Amino acid sequence: MYPRDLKYSKEHEWVRVDGDLAKVGITEFAAEKLGEIVYFEAPEVGTSYNQGDELGSVESVKAVSEVYSPLSGEVVEVNEAIDDSPELVNEEPHGDGWLCVIKYSNADELDELMDASDYQDFIANEEE
Repeated sequence: MYPRDLKYSKEHEWVRVDGDLAKVGITEFAAEKLGEIVYFEAPEVGTSYNQGDELGSVESVKAVSEVYSPLSGEVVEVNEAIDDSPELVNEEPHGDGWLCVIKYSNADELDELMDASDYQDFIANEEE
């Protein structure tokens, strides 16, 4: 079951909104597909992105996968705990394994993201 307080992108990122800030991570589905995560190439704080831009990448024992910005805005924080413990992304993808925080600039983009139910349907169809 995916947390209902999150919004989800088709690229398997999640967003937890708090005011004008959005904490971003990759979903449990993505973390499981990637396997053991060993490195996160983080975006730089202060850099602005448009929705859909590449934010960084996660490297696993299997592959390197890009992380895309689910919302337009400026990166205001990066989860430095992942530098020392990249396994947090696998262990707690919707919790302590978050990647960065974006001060988003277009609230309308939130409407383009999926809720938990829609995301679960999306990944069920993707697995078929």
